[in-house]
Amino acid sequence: MLWMVLLVCASPMIASYFTFYVLKPEKRNNYGTLIDQRAHPIPAMATTTLDGKPAALQQFQGKWVMLMAAPGACEDACRKQLFAMRQLRLMQGKEMERIERVWLILDREPLDTLVIREYDGTHMLRADAQAVADWLPADPGTSAADHIYLIDPLGHLMMRFPKDPEPRKVHKDINKLLKASSVG
Repeated sequence: MLWMVLLVCASPMIASYFTFYVLKPEKRNNYGTLIDQRAHPIPAMATTTLDGKPAALQQFQGKWVMLMAAPGACEDACRKQLFAMRQLRLMQGKEMERIERVWLILDREPLDTLVIREYDGTHMLRADAQAVADWLPADPGTSAADHIYLIDPLGHLMMRFPKDPEPRKVHKDINKLLKASSVG
């Protein structure tokens, strides 16, 4: 009788160990794809501001960086990503100051003044298209210009969001990261 009582009491723990170690459920807690930072370190790219002054992604260390890469012509998909990055930052409320937005411009085309004004606060840096393509991993059938990336405060590329992401799910991922990384 005693063994039966022990078996009944231990069965939930036995079942949980069996499920975790034998069945190995594939439950993901995040929407974006985690990137192995060792495989994609931030390269020493020669980036410049719009007025030609040297600037580097390392200047944003200490803050989370939402990053996108697109040509200077900035068609509808580009504008949609810029808008999404602005809104995702605003959705973080009082934590939004911990996030910077960066647009890596992949060519020397002049930017539309309206785009510069509309997305004021986004750091616009010109970068070599090939260096960016070699650095930023993309989903099969897409390019780096189709994704929004996230760089952690230590300067590591750590997450990629899918093409045409669902804003609520992206917000949830960013919110979790900000909470987990908050000090005090």
